[in-house]
Amino acid sequence: MLFMGVPAAVADDAASSSDYIVSTRSFPKVNTAKTDFFAEATSTDVEDDSNWGGLGSMDVPQTKSQAEKDAEKKAQEEEQARKDAEAAAAAEAAARLEREQAEAASRSQEREPIQQQEAAPAEQQQTAAAPEVPASKNGASIAAYAQKFIGAPYAAGGTTPAGWDCSGFVQYVFAQFGINLPRTSGAQAGVGVAVPSLAQAQPGDILANGMHAAIYIGNGMVINALNPAQGTQITDTSVFYGGYSIRRVL
Repeated sequence: MLFMGVPAAVADDAASSSDYIVSTRSFPKVNTAKTDFFAEATSTDVEDDSNWGGLGSMDVPQTKSQAEKDAEKKAQEEEQARKDAEAAAAAEAAARLEREQAEAASRSQEREPIQQQEAAPAEQQQTAAAPEVPASKNGASIAAYAQKFIGAPYAAGGTTPAGWDCSGFVQYVFAQFGINLPRTSGAQAGVGVAVPSLAQAQPGDILANGMHAAIYIGNGMVINALNPAQGTQITDTSVFYGGYSIRRVL
C-alpha cells in the first residue's frame, strides 16, 4: 500500500527544515515456506480402490527371435517324423502278422491229410494191441486184465494203451468193465468203499493218493504206469510217497 503526502499550505515561508513531507511504503508480511520433502514422500495416501494399472495388466505383444522360430519348426518336424516312423512300424508289424497267419494256415492244411492218414493206422494198432476183456466182472478179472498191459508206454496226460499216466491207466482198465472213474488220482482216492488196510485189500482194489494211482493184484503188489523210462510195471507199494487210500468199487 502506498501512502502519498500532500504538501500543506504554510503561512510562513520560513518554515523550519523539520517540516518535510514523509512518505512510507507498506508491504505484506512474507512467510518463508519450509517444506519437509521426506515427510511428504512418505505420507502420501492412496485410496484403496485406486487402479493405477501395472505390468500384469499390460497387453504387451510377445515376439520370438528367428532362432526360437527355427527351433520350434525343427521340433515340429522331428515330432512328425517320429509319428510317421511309428505308423510305418505298426503297418509293418500288422503285415508281418498277416503273413505269418497265412503261412501257418497253409502249413496246417498241408499237414491235415497226412495226420488223417496216420491216425487210421494208429487206431488200428491200438485196437489190435488191446487184449480181450474177460466176460466176468470182478476184482480178480480187473487185476488179471490190467497185467496184460505190462510194458505199455507212459505219457503224461495219456488215457489209452498208446500212452497213459498213472490215473489214465487205472481209468482205462476200469472203463473196459463199464466202470467210469474220475480222471485224477486224487479223485480216484475217494471212489467206492474204503478198505481199512493193505492186509484186507483184494485184487482189483484201487490204491491212490493225490500224486499216484495203481491197481492192486495181491501179495502187496500193484500194477501201475510209472514214468517214461519204465512205462507200465508191477511194483510194491513203496512207489507211493506218504499214505494212500485203498478203495473197492467191485
